[in-house]
Formats: sequence, C-alpha cells, structure tokens
Amino acid sequence: MNLHFTNQQIVCIAGIGQIILATCSITIPKILNWPGELSKVQPLIKQIFWTYACYILMINLCFGLVSAFAYADLCNGSRLSVLCTGFIAAYWISRILTQFFYFDRLSFPKGKWYMVGEALLVTLFIFLASVYSFTAYHNYQLL
Repeated sequence: MNLHFTNQQIVCIAGIGQIILATCSITIPKILNWPGELSKVQPLIKQIFWTYACYILMINLCFGLVSAFAYADLCNGSRLSVLCTGFIAAYWISRILTQFFYFDRLSFPKGKWYMVGEALLVTLFIFLASVYSFTAYHNYQLL
C-alpha cells in the first residue's frame, strides 16, 4: 500500500485537524477550571479573557474550515495563497514557541492524561506549523 499524499490533501487534513481542535477546545474551560480561576479577577479582566478565548477558538475553526474546503486555493501558488499560508504558519509557530518559552510549566496540571493531552496538542501544533510553512514556501516558489 502506497501512502502518498498531495499537498492539497495534507492541507485538507490539517484543516480537519484544526476543526477537531476547535471542537475539543470547548472542553478546556472545564478541564482547567476557568470559571473557578476567573472568579478571582475583576469582571473586565474576565470579560477580556473570554473574548480572547473566543477569538482564538474562532480563528482555529476558520483556519480549519478554509483549509478543509478551499485547500486547492491555499495551494495554487497565488500571492494570496502565499500570504494566507504564511500567516497560518506564523500563527502555529508562535503557538509552539508560547507553549515552550512562555507558559509556566510548573503550573501545568499533573497526571498521565494531561501529559498525553499536551503531547497530542504539541504534535498537532508542530504538524500544522510544518504543513503551512511548507505550503507557503511551495506557493512562493510558484510565484
């Protein structure tokens, strides 16, 4: 069996991964006890936090939808495809850097399932950063 994927198929798979990520992200507030933790802050801080969380959720979902349903357009070598895939690559690269160089790892939840969850998330983030970086470079070569 030959598992050869085209760039378009890989971008589509990345899109599906982002849609799954966005869907599963709905559970994060409960898993990390956001309501309990946010009860300690001023209402404005809480509102800003939830606003940012919703923006991130929607960005992840929209990146996924665009990638899953317009993968050919993201791989066509146009200036717009270079810019879009480059932006998505920068987004995921910054997410990886945040994971390792900004988050206080001592305050991460403990336990096997949390470690497995983090490993899966980081693997997905690296996959997404790689897919969109390669696609942006490939699109740039086609200009």
